[in-house]
Amino acid sequence: MTDTLDAFQQIVLRYYQQHGRHDLPWRQPERDGHFDPYNIVVSELMLQQTQVARVIPKYQQFLRTFPTVQALASAPLGEVLTQWSGLGYNRRAKFLWQTAQMVEGRFDGRFPQTVPELVSLPGVGANTAGAIMAYAYNLPVPFLETNIRTVFIHHFFPKADTVADSELLPLVEASIPADASRSWHWALMDYGTHLKQTVGNVSRASKSYNKQSVFQGSKRQIRGRVLRLLTSGAHPLEALQELIADERLPAVLEDLVREQLIDKNNNIYRLRMV
Repeated sequence: MTDTLDAFQQIVLRYYQQHGRHDLPWRQPERDGHFDPYNIVVSELMLQQTQVARVIPKYQQFLRTFPTVQALASAPLGEVLTQWSGLGYNRRAKFLWQTAQMVEGRFDGRFPQTVPELVSLPGVGANTAGAIMAYAYNLPVPFLETNIRTVFIHHFFPKADTVADSELLPLVEASIPADASRSWHWALMDYGTHLKQTVGNVSRASKSYNKQSVFQGSKRQIRGRVLRLLTSGAHPLEALQELIADERLPAVLEDLVREQLIDKNNNIYRLRMV
């Protein structure tokens, strides 16, 4: 297996050296060479189910508006949602805002450096925590997401129909260079993207694969439209009904109020500002 892993690593690293996305903004270190975990967390939550090309300008604008975890923690939620508008899955914005407040309140303004503490943050699961450990701290913590699954299934389970994460994780862990977790995971991500474009999304063979739901015409699309409209100010129910002629609108509004993304007062809706 060692020889196989060595050959595999060479394939991945060769691709990364020649074609890697080395200029992505969240891959740029600070002036002193370290990677700010706040920037990594922002990028990781933005990149969940969102394409890189859409994330780049939003990431840059978000950090201009909220350059530190302290700035984000002290901002009104409505302002955070406004800056997030256009990325979709707006609960991620609230999770990020809540994470900033928890880091300020529970961790004295410093992001934790262990997986158990990271997964205690809103919106941070085990895989996102692993990504933070790799990208922010360069630690050899294995994690799985669609690109990484694609790489390992393609090379080690090419004829399998259903591959469990429990089969992949030992291989992922064994492949991580002890002192280069950050660049190795960047390489896996870029090589996985390349494989998807050339051989297809073989991660469909994973037991964890979930097909993304259609956006057009979905309740998720209505949620996005409501939040975009409210970024320009409060709207009465009648105005929203004129702009969004869909019978599911009342249920969507009810969901958004319950999730504390928006407020309702006398049938007037606005982004939640506290």
